Amino acid sequence: MLILNCGGTFNKKYNLIEGELEVPYDNSSIEHILQSYEGHYDLAGVVYKDSLDMDMNDRKMLANIILESKDDTFIIVHGTDTMHMSAEFLSEIFDDRKIILTGAMKPFEIDQVEATFNLAMAIGFSKSLEKQGVYICMNGHIEPWDRLKKNTLLGKFEIVQ
Repeated sequence: MLILNCGGTFNKKYNLIEGELEVPYDNSSIEHILQSYEGHYDLAGVVYKDSLDMDMNDRKMLANIILESKDDTFIIVHGTDTMHMSAEFLSEIFDDRKIILTGAMKPFEIDQVEATFNLAMAIGFSKSLEKQGVYICMNGHIEPWDRLKKNTLLGKFEIVQ
């Protein structure tokens, strides 16, 4: 299993000098969570961006990393605003791997519970998942990417009916 960090709110930290939240160029939030797990998980930083700043070049880079990896299972920590766009892009390329995108509505630095819960759920799901595909894991739901969408009015992910 390979965990790929794309940044997003999950990773944001408060910059005291600028007075704003920003995505740092590190994996410290994920590393902190993984310290409490038994076993080893490979972790790689891919892009460190708010998902609103991600573009097609970032998605192609993500796909290339997956293509070149020896792993067949991937957890992608991604910003929630364009998570569905990356999931759709990846689903058009891959049908022979398990790819689970997760993130957080609040930064790990502010609320450690949500980010930890979503990442832990994605890892656990990936271990029991038999069917290849692209999934989203958010707010206690794990569904194929096109069955779970962000409700921007309520600030949570919901199953598409």
